Amino acid sequence: MARVVMYSTVVCPYCLMAERLLKSKGVEMIEKILIDREPGKREEMMARTGRRTVPQIYIDETHVGGFDDLSALDRQGGLVPLLAA
Repeated sequence: MARVVMYSTVVCPYCLMAERLLKSKGVEMIEKILIDREPGKREEMMARTGRRTVPQIYIDETHVGGFDDLSALDRQGGLVPLLAA
């Protein structure tokens, strides 16, 4: 199973929906980086992704994007193969 990293905040409904979707696909471990709790992590996320909003999801080294991107990838049938890689 691929490594999943999610930039998140403590209170973020889209982060929770992303987590639910990933877990429904068999992901047991999501490494969360809480940008509202860890100073400097928001800047790291913005530099790495070019985006300001959470969640920002990585599957291994692939930047998937936010919840809408993750959901679209799943509808297109691309999420499960990416997780299995």
